[in-house]
Amino acid sequence: MRNRKATPYLLVLPAWAWLGMFFVVPIGGMLSLSLTTGNVVTGFQQTFEVGNYVDAVGTYWEQILRSLSYGACATLICIVVGYPMAYWIAFRAGPYKSAYLLLLLLPFFVSFVLRTISWRFLLADNGIVLQTLKSIGLAPADLQVLNSAPAVVLGLAYNFLPFMVLPIYAVLERMDHRIVEAAHDLYAGRVRAFTQVILPVSLPGVFAGVLMTFIPTSADYVNASVLGGADNIMIGNVIHTQYLVNNNYPIAASITFVLMGLLLLGIFGYARALGTERVMEVHA
Repeated sequence: MRNRKATPYLLVLPAWAWLGMFFVVPIGGMLSLSLTTGNVVTGFQQTFEVGNYVDAVGTYWEQILRSLSYGACATLICIVVGYPMAYWIAFRAGPYKSAYLLLLLLPFFVSFVLRTISWRFLLADNGIVLQTLKSIGLAPADLQVLNSAPAVVLGLAYNFLPFMVLPIYAVLERMDHRIVEAAHDLYAGRVRAFTQVILPVSLPGVFAGVLMTFIPTSADYVNASVLGGADNIMIGNVIHTQYLVNNNYPIAASITFVLMGLLLLGIFGYARALGTERVMEVHA
């Protein structure tokens, strides 16, 4: 009898041990490091220096806001592009759903860095896209997209688009299509059936997609390094430089926790505005 009661806890123990070892312990160590003073030569002493957070925000507030705005723009683009894609695959692809999902995921067989570098060639002044548009007169001759904010946002949206499509598709795929047919039988047009039936049911997928897209895009640094140039540095680039170049571990850890706190506030605000209880009730 005791073994039966202990079985669920024994089954979940490896997962809790994994989270504790590779999440809780590193987070705790980083939190402790963010409150230290010193350098790599003399060592770091635990002084509970809260001023590290003040210095981090005061020095890098522009990069923090830029990262959050880039992440929000990329997430919005992913919703606008990804929702119709997920809808079409779920309702119109028929027996070819697996093939279209494979095409969606096919770029992930290539390295993240290589995919980002390929956008550098596409967006170059003499690249295949801009050069063609300029030659046929659809773009000004002096148009430059590379090393700009739009280039970074486009790169982020491209790299993280599947993280938006797949959760929405998963929800729409499980949806009972007879509900939509019932809405049409009750004289609801396509627009009203979508807004009153399909969209509310798909909200859990949108919620999950936003979480899976906004968080990594806001903390990304590869796209800013490859596509953005010196004027579009994101907070991920600052953290990378402070850790690996300047060896200023307390400031780097402080910036990390500031970004984490802002992301959590944004997520909780988004969940409250969307109404997670209502979303889960609709999903159920």
